[in-house]
Amino acid sequence: MPVTSVAKPALDQQPSADQLETFPNEYPHRDYVIEIECPEFTSVCPRTGQPDFGTITFRYIPDKLCVELKSLKLYLQRYRNVGIFYEMLVNRLLDDFVAACKPRHCEVIAEFNPRGGMTTTVTAVYAASTDEDEEESCEECESKPRSRRSRKR
Repeated sequence: MPVTSVAKPALDQQPSADQLETFPNEYPHRDYVIEIECPEFTSVCPRTGQPDFGTITFRYIPDKLCVELKSLKLYLQRYRNVGIFYEMLVNRLLDDFVAACKPRHCEVIAEFNPRGGMTTTVTAVYAASTDEDEEESCEECESKPRSRRSRKR
Protein backbone atom coordinates (compact mmCIF):
# COMPACT_ATOMS: atom_id res chain seq x y z
CA MET A 1 0.00 0.00 0.00
CA PRO A 2 1.60 3.31 -1.05
CA VAL A 3 2.16 6.03 1.51
CA THR A 4 -0.21 8.97 1.03
CA SER A 5 1.44 12.36 0.72
CA VAL A 6 0.68 14.58 3.71
CA ALA A 7 1.19 18.34 3.53
CA LYS A 8 4.30 19.42 5.39
CA PRO A 9 4.38 22.50 7.62
CA ALA A 10 6.51 25.44 6.48
CA LEU A 11 10.18 25.06 7.39
CA ASP A 12 9.89 27.67 10.14
CA GLN A 13 7.09 25.56 11.70
CA GLN A 14 9.03 22.27 11.72
CA PRO A 15 9.94 20.93 15.19
CA SER A 16 13.66 21.05 16.04
CA ALA A 17 15.88 20.62 19.09
CA ASP A 18 16.89 24.28 19.13
CA GLN A 19 13.29 25.22 20.04
CA LEU A 20 13.74 23.52 23.42
CA GLU A 21 14.93 25.95 26.06
CA THR A 22 16.81 24.89 29.17
CA PHE A 23 17.75 26.23 32.57
CA PRO A 24 20.54 25.23 34.98
CA ASN A 25 19.94 22.24 37.24
CA GLU A 26 20.49 23.47 40.79
CA TYR A 27 21.21 19.91 42.01
CA PRO A 28 23.59 18.42 39.42
CA HIS A 29 25.34 16.40 42.15
CA ARG A 30 22.14 14.41 42.83
CA ASP A 31 20.29 11.90 40.68
CA TYR A 32 16.56 12.59 40.66
CA VAL A 33 13.86 11.84 38.11
CA ILE A 34 11.77 14.46 36.33
CA GLU A 35 8.64 13.10 34.66
CA ILE A 36 6.70 15.25 32.20
CA GLU A 37 3.40 13.92 30.86
CA CYS A 38 1.88 15.52 27.78
CA PRO A 39 -1.62 14.02 27.41
CA GLU A 40 -2.77 16.08 24.42
CA PHE A 41 -0.18 15.20 21.78
CA THR A 42 -1.32 15.24 18.16
CA SER A 43 0.42 14.31 14.92
CA VAL A 44 -0.76 13.00 11.55
CA CYS A 45 -0.63 9.47 10.16
CA PRO A 46 1.62 9.68 7.08
CA ARG A 47 -0.29 6.86 5.39
CA THR A 48 -3.88 8.10 5.80
CA GLY A 49 -3.53 11.77 6.71
CA GLN A 50 -5.78 11.16 9.74
CA PRO A 51 -4.87 12.68 13.11
CA ASP A 52 -3.12 10.56 15.73
CA PHE A 53 -3.71 11.36 19.40
CA GLY A 54 -1.67 10.18 22.34
CA THR A 55 0.20 10.84 25.55
CA ILE A 56 3.93 11.52 25.44
CA THR A 57 5.89 11.04 28.66
CA PHE A 58 9.45 12.25 29.14
CA ARG A 59 11.20 10.70 32.14
CA TYR A 60 14.76 11.91 32.68
CA ILE A 61 17.61 12.36 35.12
CA PRO A 62 19.07 15.80 34.44
CA ASP A 63 22.76 16.54 34.41
CA LYS A 64 23.61 20.24 34.16
CA LEU A 65 20.40 21.37 32.42
CA CYS A 66 16.63 20.92 32.74
CA VAL A 67 14.09 21.47 29.96
CA GLU A 68 11.79 24.48 30.30
CA LEU A 69 8.17 23.28 30.08
CA LYS A 70 6.60 26.01 27.93
CA SER A 71 9.22 25.53 25.23
CA LEU A 72 8.55 21.76 25.32
CA LYS A 73 4.82 22.39 24.94
CA LEU A 74 5.37 24.70 21.95
CA TYR A 75 7.83 22.22 20.41
CA LEU A 76 5.32 19.37 20.71
CA GLN A 77 2.53 21.50 19.21
CA ARG A 78 4.60 21.79 16.02
CA TYR A 79 3.94 18.09 15.35
CA ARG A 80 0.21 18.80 14.96
CA ASN A 81 0.47 18.86 11.14
CA VAL A 82 3.50 16.59 10.69
CA GLY A 83 2.96 13.23 8.99
CA ILE A 84 5.16 10.84 10.96
CA PHE A 85 5.12 7.17 11.99
CA TYR A 86 5.04 6.47 15.75
CA GLU A 87 8.46 4.82 15.82
CA MET A 88 10.14 7.67 13.97
CA LEU A 89 8.40 10.23 16.16
CA VAL A 90 9.52 8.73 19.48
CA ASN A 91 13.13 8.43 18.36
CA ARG A 92 13.12 11.99 17.03
CA LEU A 93 11.63 13.29 20.29
CA LEU A 94 14.36 11.48 22.23
CA ASP A 95 17.16 12.76 19.95
CA ASP A 96 15.93 16.37 20.19
CA PHE A 97 15.44 16.18 23.97
CA VAL A 98 18.93 14.73 24.50
CA ALA A 99 20.47 17.32 22.15
CA ALA A 100 18.82 20.13 24.11
CA CYS A 101 19.57 19.19 27.73
CA LYS A 102 22.12 16.32 27.64
CA PRO A 103 20.55 14.33 30.51
CA ARG A 104 22.21 11.43 32.31
CA HIS A 105 19.28 9.22 31.35
CA CYS A 106 16.08 9.76 29.39
CA GLU A 107 13.06 7.75 28.30
CA VAL A 108 10.40 8.93 25.91
CA ILE A 109 7.19 6.91 26.06
CA ALA A 110 4.43 7.48 23.52
CA GLU A 111 1.05 5.88 24.18
CA PHE A 112 -1.30 6.38 21.28
CA ASN A 113 -5.07 6.20 21.44
CA PRO A 114 -6.78 3.21 19.83
CA ARG A 115 -7.04 3.08 16.09
CA GLY A 116 -8.71 0.10 14.44
CA GLY A 117 -9.15 -1.51 17.85
CA MET A 118 -5.41 -1.46 18.68
CA THR A 119 -3.33 0.72 20.93
CA THR A 120 0.37 1.31 20.40
CA THR A 121 3.06 2.21 22.92
CA VAL A 122 6.58 3.04 21.74
CA THR A 123 9.48 3.65 24.14
CA ALA A 124 12.96 4.93 23.32
CA VAL A 125 15.74 5.12 25.90
CA TYR A 126 18.99 7.07 26.15
CA ALA A 127 21.66 6.56 28.78
CA ALA A 128 24.75 8.76 28.88
CA SER A 129 27.85 6.65 28.86
CA THR A 130 30.74 7.08 31.24
CA ASP A 131 32.96 5.40 28.68
CA GLU A 132 32.46 5.50 24.90
CA ASP A 133 31.32 1.88 24.78
CA GLU A 134 29.71 1.54 28.20
CA GLU A 135 26.06 2.45 28.76
CA GLU A 136 24.57 2.90 32.19
CA SER A 137 21.12 1.67 33.10
CA CYS A 138 18.87 3.71 35.28
CA GLU A 139 17.40 1.58 38.07
CA GLU A 140 15.17 4.48 39.16
CA CYS A 141 13.53 4.76 35.72
CA GLU A 142 13.36 1.01 35.17
CA SER A 143 11.49 0.49 38.45
CA LYS A 144 8.68 2.88 37.43
CA PRO A 145 5.62 1.68 35.52
CA ARG A 146 6.23 2.21 31.81
CA SER A 147 2.67 2.75 30.77
CA ARG A 148 -0.25 4.78 32.02
CA ARG A 149 -2.37 1.90 30.76
CA SER A 150 -0.61 -0.47 33.16
CA ARG A 151 -1.27 1.99 36.00
CA LYS A 152 -5.01 1.94 35.26
CA ARG A 153 -5.35 -1.85 35.50
